Amino acid sequence: QGDPVESGGGSVQAGGSLRLSCEASSRTSCMGWFRQAPGNEPEGVASISDDGSTSYADSAKGRFTVSRDNAKKTLFLQMNNLKPDDTAMYFCAAAAFCIDLRVWAMRRAGYWGQGTQVNVSS
Repeated sequence: QGDPVESGGGSVQAGGSLRLSCEASSRTSCMGWFRQAPGNEPEGVASISDDGSTSYADSAKGRFTVSRDNAKKTLFLQMNNLKPDDTAMYFCAAAAFCIDLRVWAMRRAGYWGQGTQVNVSS
């Protein structure tokens, strides 16, 4: 299993949308999105298992949607109604099984990508 590769970050104004993608080297049971702003600890955003079960951080609920294409080993994060507080480096991670997002972020378990930057201006 190699490290996943993220893409799709960029700069948008508040209220705008971005779609992040992450390509894994092999099919993995659980994949997730995390983010880290300067000076902050990494935090979980959303995860999805290979059966489609999802989990979201409170900050992502109602605005972000996580999905995956198992055939293409690709993970997505559709982010709508972006806010300046969403500005961060976004990371994709793959793991053998899903765990609580906060624990996953703290342990940095599994395989992590290099990240893609998201900037949201007011």
